[in-house]
Amino acid sequence: MSTQAASPVVASGGVAVGGARHVAIIMDGNGRWAKKRFLPRLAGHRAGIEAVRRTITAAGEIGLQALTLYAFSSENWRRPATEVSDLMGLLGHYLRREIDALDRNNVQLRLIGEWRKFEADLVNQLLEACERLSKNDGLIVTLALNYGAQDELVRAMRKLAEEARAGAIDPETIDTQAIEARLDTADLPPLDLVIRTSGESRLSNFLLWQAAYAELLFTETLWPDFDRAALESALECFVQRERRFGGL
Repeated sequence: MSTQAASPVVASGGVAVGGARHVAIIMDGNGRWAKKRFLPRLAGHRAGIEAVRRTITAAGEIGLQALTLYAFSSENWRRPATEVSDLMGLLGHYLRREIDALDRNNVQLRLIGEWRKFEADLVNQLLEACERLSKNDGLIVTLALNYGAQDELVRAMRKLAEEARAGAIDPETIDTQAIEARLDTADLPPLDLVIRTSGESRLSNFLLWQAAYAELLFTETLWPDFDRAALESALECFVQRERRFGGL
């Protein structure tokens, strides 16, 4: 799809239209992409990093406000130790290689999940990247790292319980807004669209609260093959859906 052609998702100034501000992606299919090519899984993860770069660039050019990527789930620790180590190494490599381009493109970087449980060197690298990009005011890229939505909700409930025990909040006043304010995503716009690649049709413990009224799109495209055309196609599907939020 030509990025210059008239599109229902891209305005003439390059700003996304149709109401989609925040898109989240479950980046699935690296292993299957590699297997189809008789390559090691690491090759699939490396190709997946290139898809991340393409998608962030496209999201910024299209005019999305926020892009959240499921980069490492709390369940991914169950994978072989060598693969986990490879994924951590690729994350560090990506930050080193792309930080200048992210800064030039006015990208902000946010992190959600229990990412501080990674090794100290990687934690410091993540903190430094967030600090360097903190003055930017363009696309908000959020990496979900060591993230699980059920864990996020448990942590939010614990915060509320501790505040109630300390007398800082009346339990009778706890509502959806109080919970949302204590989620990892509290400073992000409401979630509009969740995309999952590779043909799987489940959320896999990703943004369960936030996705309550988000549109869901499942595509057969493997993550390493995802590109601007795939993102625009997903946004075109979003534009055509009628969002009633429980109303008529």
